[in-house]
Amino acid sequence: MNLTISGHHLEVTPALREYVLNKLERITRHFDQVVDVSVLLRVENLREKDRRQKAEVTLHVKGRDIFVEQANEDLYAAIDELMDKLDRQVMRHKDRLQDHHHAAAKRMEVGLT
Repeated sequence: MNLTISGHHLEVTPALREYVLNKLERITRHFDQVVDVSVLLRVENLREKDRRQKAEVTLHVKGRDIFVEQANEDLYAAIDELMDKLDRQVMRHKDRLQDHHHAAAKRMEVGLT
C-alpha cells in the first residue's frame, strides 16, 4: 500500500501523521485490497471559522477510486469524521464485490440426479 500524506498551508507534524496512520488501520483491517492512499490536510481562509480545517482522502482500490472530504473547526475532528465516512464507503464497496447470490439447495440436487 502506497501512502502519501501532504498538507497545504500547514505542516504535517509527526503527531498528525501518526494519528492518520492509526485511523487508516481501521480501514485496512476491514478491506485489505487497498492499492494507494493519498491524504491531504489543509487550512483554508474562509469566513466560516467552523469549516476552516479540511481533510481529504483518495483511496485507490482494485477497480475503483474512493474520494472523501470533510471540514471542521478542529483538524483532528475532521480526520475522525473523514475516516468514518471512508469506512462506510469501503464497507459498501466490499459488500458490492461479494457474491450474495447462492444457488438454492433444491436446484443443486436436481442437477445432480
